[in-house]
Amino acid sequence: MTYAQEDYLQLSGLQHFAFCRRQWALIHIEQQWKENLRTVEGGLFHTRAHDEQARERRGDTLILRGLSVSSPTLGISGKCDVVEFRIDPHGISLHGEEGLWSPFPVEYKRGAPKACRADELQLCAQAMCLEEMLCCTIAEGALFYGESRRRTAVLFTPELRRQVCTMLEEMHQLCRRGYTPKAKPSKGCGACSLKEICLPALMRGRTADTYLRQAMEEEA
Repeated sequence: MTYAQEDYLQLSGLQHFAFCRRQWALIHIEQQWKENLRTVEGGLFHTRAHDEQARERRGDTLILRGLSVSSPTLGISGKCDVVEFRIDPHGISLHGEEGLWSPFPVEYKRGAPKACRADELQLCAQAMCLEEMLCCTIAEGALFYGESRRRTAVLFTPELRRQVCTMLEEMHQLCRRGYTPKAKPSKGCGACSLKEICLPALMRGRTADTYLRQAMEEEA
C-alpha cells in the first residue's frame, strides 16, 4: 500500500502512540496540546539538535541535522535530529560528496532511557524512511539521552521493524475513524502534560456522558 501525502502522519507521533494511544489521539487527532516543564525542556533540547544550517565534517563522517524524511509506504513524514553519514565502500553516493556513505541516524532525548521501546520505535521509523528514500539498508542507529550524556545503540531488528509497521497501521486506522481511545490510567499519567485534558481519574470511575449529565444537574 502507498499513502498519499495528505494522509501522512507525523513520524514523531509514533513515540506518543507507543507511550499512550490516548495521548497520541488527543494530540494528533483532536489537536490538543498543553506544555509542562518536561515538554518545554524537551523542545529546547531538540531545537539545538535541529540546527538545519549546521553541516559538519569530522574526519570520515558527515553530520547533517534536521534532515526531512518521509515514506509513502509507511505513510509518515518528519525530521531526524541527526544523521551521520560515514564513509563506507558498500555505501551509497551523496550529492556533492565524493565516495560512498552509510547513514546512521541519531535521535536526541532530554531524559533517560525508558522501560518501554517508544524511543527505539521512533528511531527505527526514521531509519526505515531513510532506507526508502536512499535505497539502502541501515542496520543500526543510536539514542542520545540528555541526563546521561551518552549514546545507546539500537539495532533495527526484524521484530522492531514489524512493530513499527503494526503500530503505524493502527495509527492510520484510528486517524481515518477519528477515534480517540479511552483512558487507561497508569503510572505515566502523572508526568503527562495532557493529564488535565485526558482526565484519567475521572474516566476510571465515570463515563464522559455521566459526568456531563451530573454537571448539568448540579447547575440546574
